[in-house]
Amino acid sequence: MRREDLVQKHCVPCEGGIDPFDADTARTYLLDLPGWELSGDAKSIRRTFKRKNFREALELTNRIGDVAEVEGHHPDIELGWGRVAVTLTTHAIHGLSENDFILAAKVEQVA
Repeated sequence: MRREDLVQKHCVPCEGGIDPFDADTARTYLLDLPGWELSGDAKSIRRTFKRKNFREALELTNRIGDVAEVEGHHPDIELGWGRVAVTLTTHAIHGLSENDFILAAKVEQVA
């Protein structure tokens, strides 16, 4: 799935009842999201963004938070001096869904 296509989509509420992506499907979605890495168990994706200092990292964290709120899909975010690590998974299905890749693409836009 191309990043431009993902950016045009919106996350949909997930209450479970669907299967998470398998590793091959996740890898296919990651092809157009360089820098994002699939976890060893294929249940999450993660990327760390580097910034010049804490202030810039905090500003990025806030932009990511704004996108997450609009989409209703919330990542785990780790903020440190000069870095922001973002981990995405769909908790309701204990793995990855298209929502995770949609939000990753939108995070790329604000990063």
